[in-house]
Amino acid sequence: MTNLREPSTDSIRTVRPAITARLLGILALLAAVAPFATDLYLPAFPAIASDLATDATGVQLTLTAFLVGVAGGQLLFGPLSDQFGRRLPLLVGAIVFVLSSLVTVFAPTLEVLFAARVLQGLSGAAGMVLGRAVIADLARGPAAARAMSLMMIVGGVAPVIAPLLGGALAEPLGWRGVLAVVLGIAVLTLLAVTLGVRETLPSERRAELALLKRASGSPLRALLSREYIGYTLTFAFAFTVMMAYISASPFLYQSMLGLDELQYGLMFGLNALALMATSAVSAKIVARVPARRLIATGLSGMGLGVLAFLVLAVTSAPVWLLAVAVFVIVASLGFVLGNATALALSAVPGAAGSASAVLGALQFALAALVSPLVSIGGEDTAIPLALVMAAAIAVAGCAFAGARQRA
Repeated sequence: MTNLREPSTDSIRTVRPAITARLLGILALLAAVAPFATDLYLPAFPAIASDLATDATGVQLTLTAFLVGVAGGQLLFGPLSDQFGRRLPLLVGAIVFVLSSLVTVFAPTLEVLFAARVLQGLSGAAGMVLGRAVIADLARGPAAARAMSLMMIVGGVAPVIAPLLGGALAEPLGWRGVLAVVLGIAVLTLLAVTLGVRETLPSERRAELALLKRASGSPLRALLSREYIGYTLTFAFAFTVMMAYISASPFLYQSMLGLDELQYGLMFGLNALALMATSAVSAKIVARVPARRLIATGLSGMGLGVLAFLVLAVTSAPVWLLAVAVFVIVASLGFVLGNATALALSAVPGAAGSASAVLGALQFALAALVSPLVSIGGEDTAIPLALVMAAAIAVAGCAFAGARQRA
């Protein structure tokens, strides 16, 4: 019987370079690529429909194609990065993203635009999933939670800036010009990855991890741990609450509260600023306050906000109070998203790429699922939104309670 000593995860984690401000900035850029590619061209939908001789449904399919590509791309690039390292898949993804973005600018037909958007989503997912994996390679505990929370600041502001910027650029540049801006972001991303991202999972560590996986069974076995599943579900369903709000926000603020487009944008931006502020606070205090306690605080605030929203939705209370409840919900998210991501990936240090892929794919799958549910009752009631948010926060709370803390 061969006496083969199994490498421990502690030995694998021994030496790590620090997460520099420059690297964190690049990872934040990678995280912002998908929101910009998703939202920047939304104001140009009518122009695309007219130019390519299609209708609103046809143009909407190009957005769906991108989201499908993002979900599938995370499941592709995550496991590949555990096998080949982070830098090579990042470079491949960045190159394909540039090429597919170039095709979208000059797409002669809707079918070509659709195919290019699928490739855009597939390749753009590399930066999202591998950005989280790079942080998991370089940090654990408070340092990882701080880095994830700082990335959430970018994630909070990008969806707000992108439609506003797209609206300002759509008329002077046209829809092809707007997509050329996405191409410019793609080129910037490629340069940033090429010059600023080094390999964080070198070959010797991959060999150690492969030996550990062979000794412990299936590479996906670690993803079945109670801790990883608990924190992943906590993140995904907390994010689902935000996606439910985003999907319903136009009829909530405009149809029910009677706000115009500018006022709607201001309210949407105010909530995004609240999310950024609490994410920044979380990143600052996580070295002193355990990440798990911060998550509990955030989930409690979200729960109270959702409960208030549900009561207000089924009663004849003043409609403006719904906006106050939404503000509390979104602000509380800043204590949940980054910390839950860090704890989930820290639970599986030997499969950070695969773990990040599953987390991201579940995030986008749930977002796609809840988007049509919040408008089932029409534009004059917030009850469906309240019920969806209540169900999601309940699952998030139960998942958090079931995730046992690492020793």
